[in-house]
Parts: sequence; C-alpha cells; structure tokens
Amino acid sequence: MTRALLGCIADDFTGATDLANNLVRAGMRVVQAMGVPTAPLDAEADAIVVALKSRTIPKDEAIAQSLAALQWLQAQGAEQIYFKYCSTFDSTAEGNIGPVTDALMQALGTDFTIATPAFPDNKRTVFKGYLFVGDVLLNESGMQNHPLTPMTDPNLVRVLQAQTESRVGLIDHSVIAQGEAAIRARIDQLKAEGVRMAVVDAVSNADLLRLGPALKGMPLVTAGSGVAIGLPGNFGVAPSNEAARLPAAQGLQAIVSGSCSVATNQQVMDFIKAGQPALAIDPLRIAAGVDVAAEALAWAEGHIGQGPVLVYSTAEPSAVRAIQGKLGSEKAGAMVEETIAAIARGLVQRGVRQLIVAGGETSGACVQALGITQMRIGAQIDPGVPWCHAVAPDAKDGLHITLKSGNFGSTDFFTKAFAQLPA
Repeated sequence: MTRALLGCIADDFTGATDLANNLVRAGMRVVQAMGVPTAPLDAEADAIVVALKSRTIPKDEAIAQSLAALQWLQAQGAEQIYFKYCSTFDSTAEGNIGPVTDALMQALGTDFTIATPAFPDNKRTVFKGYLFVGDVLLNESGMQNHPLTPMTDPNLVRVLQAQTESRVGLIDHSVIAQGEAAIRARIDQLKAEGVRMAVVDAVSNADLLRLGPALKGMPLVTAGSGVAIGLPGNFGVAPSNEAARLPAAQGLQAIVSGSCSVATNQQVMDFIKAGQPALAIDPLRIAAGVDVAAEALAWAEGHIGQGPVLVYSTAEPSAVRAIQGKLGSEKAGAMVEETIAAIARGLVQRGVRQLIVAGGETSGACVQALGITQMRIGAQIDPGVPWCHAVAPDAKDGLHITLKSGNFGSTDFFTKAFAQLPA
C-alpha cells in the first residue's frame, strides 16, 4: 500500500463517510476503516478515514480511542491528521471535541489548530463564530432537541472554550476573505497571544477554498467535513471521476432508520407518502421483551422482493422525550440501536445488497453488527452522503451501503438514492 497523504479520525460512522465523500469529490482515493485497524489496509488510498463511535462516550474513552487511531495512521505514513466532528458541533457537556483535540495536539507536539464545522453545501455556516443551520442559529434549528447531544448555544468559541483549558480565539470572515497570507498572519498573531485553538468563519465553499492553502503543513486540522474540499490540492491531487468508481450494484434494497432528526423525519414521511412499504418499531415493545427484530424481518420478507422496504424508529421530539421518560435516554437509545442493527444484519442475510442506514449512532451499530471493517467510498448521493462498497461476512459478494447522518439529505433521499448506484 502507498503511504497515506491524509490521516483522518472521525467521531462517528456517518461523519466519517461525510468526510470521505468530500475528499473523493476532490480527487482522493479514500478507504474508511471501522474502528482502529490491527494491520495495514489491503487497498491503496490517498486518504484513510478511521471511523470511531466516540462522540457520546466518556471523554477518557474517546481520547484513548482517538490516540490509538492517531498512532495507527502515523504508522501508515499520514502527513497530516484531520479530526472530524459533526457539522452541528454537537457533543456532550464535557466534550468530546475539546478534550480529544487537546490530546491529539499534545501527541503531535503542536501548539495550534483550527476548528470549524462549516459545511456550506449542507447549509452549515459560521459567521463571527456563530454556527447557523440554514437561516437560523444552531440552537433554533432543532438541534436543541437532540436526544443525546442537545445544542443550546450557537457561539462556538464559547462552546469550545468550555471543553478545554487551551485558550480559544477566532479567525473571522474579514480575515478569511483576504486569503492565505492574511489567514497565516492572523494565526501567527493568535499564537503570539497564547491562543491554541481558533474557530474559523466560513459562509461559502469559496471561504473553505481560501482557507485550505493556509492549512498546508499544519500537523492537526479539526473540522466538520467542509474543510476537506480545500486540502487535497495541498498534496497535488486534482478532482477525478476515477476516485469514486465502485462495482456494479446487485441484490435487494432496504432502508433502516434510527435517527429522530428533522430531515430524517421528513424522509420517512416522503417514503411512506410515495406508497412504499414501511414499518415502525416501538421501543416500549422492545423493553417489554418482544422480539421486535424477528417481527420486522418476517414483515420484510413479504415485501422485499417488490422494491425497497423501510424499517424505522424515527419519531417527533415529543414522542422521543416520552419514551426517554419511561426508559431513560441511554437505555432507550441503546435498545433501538441494537434492534435496528439486528434487523440490518437479517436483511443482508436475506439478500439485501443495497442498504441505506440513517442516523450516526445507528450507523455505527449496524456496521459493527454486519462485521464491516473497511469500505471504499464512491460517488455522492447528496452533500455529505456517498454510496460505499464493502465486503462483509454475510455479503462476501459485496454490499453497497450508505451511512446517512440524521440531518443530511433531501426530503426524497430514500426514494432517489438507489437510482444513483452504478448499474
């Protein structure tokens, strides 16, 4: 295998494919590993993304996993490290963005890095340090109702400063607009003032492309996936369709969804309104000991030969709160993830070879249940969501899979995605 140019650590599985998608669009051949590999990958890649499930776990565990990923990526020769988090910057009250960044900086021996979740293609923009989702501030976007990581403060300098003892500053839009020289000068100024992390404004792809050259040679970059569009050029890589080539699609089609985001709620309703077969699963029945996975698979067997089927636990915020009130948020989430993961594996065992998984935590659970250890990243379906290809114990002939972040994708995502697979 050739030396990796860029080594990436993502704090969840959908976020990993989101990042990989942007790197592929910019011409990099990308392999995504599920968890920290125990040996070199068996494929050539310009960038490697190690997908962790570390966004909501205790911070000490998140740090340990991230440092293990860093050590492995360094052994593959990675020239720059990219710590990827969500475009809504969400994490628990303790982190894990700040603590993991501190640990990676220490391990790399660097005294400065940037932080920005900006992803304009998906309407995530940062201005004067405030994060917007579309036309509203983060805390008015629905993220204030997230069941695990509610975000109630849109000021990223303030959010990040609460998670780290390092001093946090800002590189605002007036500097970004002037390009590489001005950005580098601002970085030097902040470093002289004792700032170790700087939130960066970006309201367009042009801003990210101006930022990219200024990050050349920076040992650690922390960001959402948007910054990735400006990095491959630093390594002499140019866009190429070849980077996204996957094998032809085959087999049956299915969707499993555990996300309760606004976007996924709309996608579920669109699929149902189109007259497609869909089955809702009830967490309270899971808690009561009912084998909901077996029921869902029996239902799917009656429909799956006629086209895609959907199994979902998606619900409105009020319904989610009611369930959490009865079961507790962690227990409710874990039960649903485990059940959907069992359903996903059962669907693949029944011949599904084209699978959509919606939700970050759900994607992590499904990939682990399927035994997928690495994926080749293909073409984009919607911003931040590519098709991928993997070999799994129950799909040794190959499986096309997409891991969709809850908030990503157009309303008709579930109905259009399969048409975009290579024939």
